[in-house]
Amino acid sequence: MQVLYALDVLEWIDVQDALALFWAHYGAPEEVKPFATALVEGTWLNRRSIDELIRGCSENWSLERMARVDKGILRMAVYEFLHCPDIPPKVTLNEAIDLGKIFGSENSGAFINGILDALYAKLREQNLLADVPLAGPPAGGIDTP
Repeated sequence: MQVLYALDVLEWIDVQDALALFWAHYGAPEEVKPFATALVEGTWLNRRSIDELIRGCSENWSLERMARVDKGILRMAVYEFLHCPDIPPKVTLNEAIDLGKIFGSENSGAFINGILDALYAKLREQNLLADVPLAGPPAGGIDTP
């Protein structure tokens, strides 16, 4: 989530550099780095299509008006819904709400919950939930800048 925030704020940095900078300053067990890297890369590379899905479920908030922290959390959760079939949607939802409560404003948890609940229902209705195993960004499914 912190790397996604940095990417959103620092438009000049690319994903690999942002990840390298993060790993240089914050220790993490080696076994979590591949998953975290795939999650950040997949979320960032697919952000345009993810943003469209978020826009479709945030009636009173444009993406541009959302706090960057909330937007990053929402993007990551939507990526997990779509591309991480091994993560139960309830876990994704709970983790996103918790991140919002920790890193966002006092209203972030409820805001994130509302949007993700609506978005999850829409994805289920359209049969768009995760069916691609996580092995980095899906082949052919990456948005181009």
